[in-house]
Amino acid sequence: MKEYIYLDNAATTQVYPEVFEAMKPYFTEYYANPSSIYSFAGKSKKAVEDARSRIAGFIGARPEEIYFTAGGSESDNWALKAAALAYAGKGKHIITTTIEHHAVLHTCQALEKQGYEVTYVNTGSDGIVKLDELKAAIRPDTILISVMAANNEIGTIQPLAGIGALARENGILFHTDAVQAFGHIPVNVDKLQVDMLSASAHKINGPKGAGIMYIRRGVKIGSFIHGGAQERQRRAGTHNVTGIVGMGKAVELALQTMEQRASYETELRNYLIDRVLAEIPYSRLNGHREHRLPNNANFCFRFIEGESLLILLDQNGICASSGSACTSGSLDPSHVLLAIGLPHEIAHGSLRITLSEKTAKEDIDFTVDKLKAIVERLRSMSPLYEDFLKHH
Repeated sequence: MKEYIYLDNAATTQVYPEVFEAMKPYFTEYYANPSSIYSFAGKSKKAVEDARSRIAGFIGARPEEIYFTAGGSESDNWALKAAALAYAGKGKHIITTTIEHHAVLHTCQALEKQGYEVTYVNTGSDGIVKLDELKAAIRPDTILISVMAANNEIGTIQPLAGIGALARENGILFHTDAVQAFGHIPVNVDKLQVDMLSASAHKINGPKGAGIMYIRRGVKIGSFIHGGAQERQRRAGTHNVTGIVGMGKAVELALQTMEQRASYETELRNYLIDRVLAEIPYSRLNGHREHRLPNNANFCFRFIEGESLLILLDQNGICASSGSACTSGSLDPSHVLLAIGLPHEIAHGSLRITLSEKTAKEDIDFTVDKLKAIVERLRSMSPLYEDFLKHH
């Protein structure tokens, strides 16, 4: 029996041994600052540029359009704040959705305090943005549309190509937070007509603290972090060489395995969904049944608290979450579940299970068996459930 079953791969992933091995020499052997002029620094500089080229190729971009950052949250902040500043002369209106990650939502709220107007477009109950509602929100002073590629909680994949076409037709910048999609499903910046894209290494078996921002050539946005000439004078700070090398290696592995990984995870995910919905009464799947990330399943169980569920799963060695790890300190139900129309009392009983290619079928069987027992136990203590049974 494994020590624990890890089913929270949307929060972070294991750094693969090959990635760790690729990073090691740049900690101890080739430790020079890549911005230095002597030849010893050449090794670090080349490693950074190799990773840049590999990542660019992965999303159909040019190497000079890839900028290294400390991760998805920084990239999201950069895209929104810098675009708002650079295009303020044209207008101060931004469009996003109600189910974005907080790195986008909180940045929008900060911009609203600075006099920008933000329209938060709703999604359908399946968590998918409706293009006609997005189109209706466009105004002459709209300068930016920011819509995530796939949702971090409920896994739904958004119609980026349609959104990109809409933005392009109207001469509006289009940013996508692709943190959850990157390396899991194909993302091509030209096909999707994306102008800016955020991604992070630690969601694809790379290290934490390394990410990218793709900025299409010709998009005139300024720096977010000032202080040095790194990243073509657009992102100051000494390069995180080991992190960048790790991200490059993780992308190389993701490229090799993406198709078979996706089909394996999709099959396992569907097996999990079928078992839960068939065997646990008053459970529901959140998000679209098909248009979702290969490894994501998000459920609500009526009459129970998500928090108690996670604690009891943990006692059985199962690591899962109720939604985004960035909000795990808050007791409010997920903003995503409320945005897709779930009432508070149902949204409270949510569980997100995210698989990896290393998740085995027996891990899923063990988890579902434990889950059934835990849900039953929690409901037996719930006055709401007792009341419900009396009246039905």
